[in-house]
Amino acid sequence: MISRGYDEKTAKGCFFLLTCFVLLTSAIPCPLSAQQDFAIIDSITVKGNRTTKKAIILREMLFAVGDTVLLEELPERLKRSEMLIMNTGLFNCASIHYKNWKASTNRIHLLTEVDEAWYIYPVPVFELADRNFNVWWVEQGRSLNRLNFGLDFSHLNISGHGDRLKMSAHYGYTRKYALGYRVPFFNRSQTLGFSVDLAFLQNREINYTTFNNKQKFFRDNDTFLYQRFRADLELNFRPRIKSFHDFVAAYRQNRISNVVSSELNPDFFLDGRNLQRYFLLAYRYTYDKRDVRPYPWKGSYFYGAVEKDGLGVFNDRNALTLYAGYGRFMPFGQRWSLSLQGHGKLSVIRNQQPYNDNRAIGFGVQYLHGYEYYIMDGLDMGMLQSALRFRFWGADVNFGKAMPIQAFRNMPIRLHLSLNNDLGYANNPFSVEGNPLDNRPLWGGGLGLDIVLYYDKVIQIEYSFNDLLENGLFLHLNMNI
Repeated sequence: MISRGYDEKTAKGCFFLLTCFVLLTSAIPCPLSAQQDFAIIDSITVKGNRTTKKAIILREMLFAVGDTVLLEELPERLKRSEMLIMNTGLFNCASIHYKNWKASTNRIHLLTEVDEAWYIYPVPVFELADRNFNVWWVEQGRSLNRLNFGLDFSHLNISGHGDRLKMSAHYGYTRKYALGYRVPFFNRSQTLGFSVDLAFLQNREINYTTFNNKQKFFRDNDTFLYQRFRADLELNFRPRIKSFHDFVAAYRQNRISNVVSSELNPDFFLDGRNLQRYFLLAYRYTYDKRDVRPYPWKGSYFYGAVEKDGLGVFNDRNALTLYAGYGRFMPFGQRWSLSLQGHGKLSVIRNQQPYNDNRAIGFGVQYLHGYEYYIMDGLDMGMLQSALRFRFWGADVNFGKAMPIQAFRNMPIRLHLSLNNDLGYANNPFSVEGNPLDNRPLWGGGLGLDIVLYYDKVIQIEYSFNDLLENGLFLHLNMNI
């Protein structure tokens, strides 16, 4: 009896010790495994940044000195960091590669090389006043009276911190004087930035109403029919690489001629007013994972915004509007990518809005393929856009000494074919008679040739159709200056 009890206690004790040994040894990290699975960022060197401060470049990277990174994740982080550096718009190219790797400790030294872009742009302005090239070429008869000319002076990197100054003086169709300054970061942690913009604009011609979903204009060569003053102050908060928060406070003052407010369209500012003044507050949030923002091939983005126009000071405007959008870009294979995007607008305050502030589809990037000639006004709108793209050719053209500006000597060119398909709807409860495209589903699509130059300059030549059985050749430009 005594002997059996001793054996049971001994067996239990051995089992307990064996269990503890297994647990302890499994919890202790193996140095060899760590060396195989991880890399420690020992140092980062930056070359080629003659003007841009090193901290601005390091802010865009997905790692910092002292970080431990899984080896299997390191190549993708390097590639993604290169894209984020390029998305600042400050460089022609960026590359990150290993300089030294200490195998015994898995500490690595990274070398980041950049080629700075040309930052100073005293650009002569020669631009169309109309919404797009086709409207000017076809509907406005290529009229030279609808051109703007002047000078835009832009400095994209004044102090080396990515701060931008832009001054404009335009004449022609629109007389415009504007001044803007933007600082991406002003605190030590590089999370807070701000911008200030002022603009004064005058026109002798005005888009006073919409009929048959097209803009109607009135012109007086002897007086300015439409004058606008804008002042914007924006605070930017970027706590993470991919997240952006923007807080906007602004003032608007707009004036129209009496002939517009009393005869042509009393609803231009509502109630026959010829003066409109209001303050606005807005908040925007963006989460951006796109590889190349001007022409994404991979990744996704989301944005949402709320804007309150009219704070009860002048009672000239009262609107509360929500905006949202989402895009996803999915590559498959080496040459194909599928783009899916959606955009929406919702007016929380359902009162009739001034004609000039009732835009829905047809302005800026909010257009449907095949509907470039039309605009759809409304309190609400929704758009779904898809594009299947095929990259069929690419090359780097070196102009050598024939190009005096070194930043432009090497020009990457990428050519893509695109198959476009769009759906849209504009809800206009106060639609006037004669605008049949309001309050109905819309479809447009077609084939396109997309030309991407210098990484961020996009030319799109498209042959598009719509559900009205109309078709045509359309041109879209995005120069990102």
